[in-house]
Amino acid sequence: METKSCPDFHRYKNLSTEELRAGYLVQNLFQTGTTRLVYTDVDRAVLGGVVPTSQKLSLETAKELSARFFAERREIGVINIGGKGAVFVDGREFLLEKRHCLYIGRGSQRIDFASADPKTPAWFYIVSYPAHMAYPTQLATPNDAEQLNLGSQNDANQRTIYKYIHLNGIKSCQLVMGLTELNEGSVWNTMPPHTHTRRTEVYLYFDVADAAVFHFMGPAQETRHLMVRNGEAVLSPPWSMHCGAGTRNYSFIWAMGGENQDYTDMDPIAVKDLK
Repeated sequence: METKSCPDFHRYKNLSTEELRAGYLVQNLFQTGTTRLVYTDVDRAVLGGVVPTSQKLSLETAKELSARFFAERREIGVINIGGKGAVFVDGREFLLEKRHCLYIGRGSQRIDFASADPKTPAWFYIVSYPAHMAYPTQLATPNDAEQLNLGSQNDANQRTIYKYIHLNGIKSCQLVMGLTELNEGSVWNTMPPHTHTRRTEVYLYFDVADAAVFHFMGPAQETRHLMVRNGEAVLSPPWSMHCGAGTRNYSFIWAMGGENQDYTDMDPIAVKDLK
């Protein structure tokens, strides 16, 4: 498990491009045949990529967690962005196709990941936050999610939001998680942008193909950007806005943790106030 510390609000202003990328961008999460985990100081979130091939891969604990097993004091959200696969939670099998979501509750002791076809392996993306109580492990497909259709063609931001883990969906302690798909011809996500000091957030961009996404971050008066490619994640501290524009349409997974689970609890930033 790698540990990643994000630069604070004051250091952010003076970072070079490489320092900015080192501080907030997570790359190379999805490595064939391996599990890669990153422990962050953004509300002690753990994110990772699991890409099993011919053999199962287990989610193991690490020194950073000081726990007997990974989910001893944690809850986990899993979304598959690759080929068909399965997740085994204490012997119970859950089949996940692309864009399916699995919530794994605190106290789950044995967690294994498998791909249906080693030639087209599953890409399991996981996000985990500390949890104070146990909720049932639950699977959801896009048809089960609460869907929101937002944006307009004129603003190049027509998109569908799939809310999986939230107050009116899969129950959790603090994790809120889902994904957003942009329509063909749309490139902007989360515009106008916002902040929410009550929660931190992580974006994982996928279906980017050979294109790129300009991810914008920072306070409204001093914005910066990160160039993000397929399968890369951005850590968003509570003081930072988060939005992006791609060179084509794409999808991204959003995951939050913090004071509350109210998806609409946002502090909007007017486009005219951005610098």
